[in-house]
Amino acid sequence: MKQLASAISRRCFAAKRVLVPLILVAVICFLATAGVVRAQTEKPAPVAADSQLPEGKQTTLGLYVTAREAYEMWRAAPDKVMIIDVRTPEEFALIGHAEMAWNIPYGFITYRRVGGKVEHGAKLNPDLVAEVKNLAQPTDTLLLMCRSGGRSAQAVNQLAAAGFTNVYNITDGMEGDKVKDPESVFDGKRVKNGWKNWGLPWTYSLDPTRILIEEGTSKQTVPGS
Repeated sequence: MKQLASAISRRCFAAKRVLVPLILVAVICFLATAGVVRAQTEKPAPVAADSQLPEGKQTTLGLYVTAREAYEMWRAAPDKVMIIDVRTPEEFALIGHAEMAWNIPYGFITYRRVGGKVEHGAKLNPDLVAEVKNLAQPTDTLLLMCRSGGRSAQAVNQLAAAGFTNVYNITDGMEGDKVKDPESVFDGKRVKNGWKNWGLPWTYSLDPTRILIEEGTSKQTVPGS
């Protein structure tokens, strides 16, 4: 009997040595598969509500996306989703821009000489809505960006007032929000979020056909010049 019990014990031990790794492998595979299924079925995180955004980034349409969400929307339907960069042509060219973006400025930088000193300011683009109408229909999906979501919000409001209904504000824009941490070497720097900081496709290369401004729109007379 002792020999029989010993033999059974040895066989049980051998079986455990085989079964335990198999069970562990099965559990790991199940968890991995469940993770993949969950990732495929989970909906994207909801966009920020008005109450979670600074007032300057809120729009009358209440449609918001982050830069990463904007890129995913465009990539899923590049023929139906349009990204419009409303920064100045100088920013668009010198800071860089999303590869697929159109540039229709919300405003322009202006300069003038006063008392021997040169001052700079801003001038709104009176043709913004007209240029967008030449490019898109009122029901098209438009994603607007600027540096960090302020000017693009105002541009969204102009388009909404003109009858556009599906215009999103990219809330972190091209450069993103500033880091607010006095202890950080990045305090005050725009490295928190934004198209460039997420590593999304961008370029310095310019396609003149994608920069839409009227002739003479940004012209400024400088007294004394």
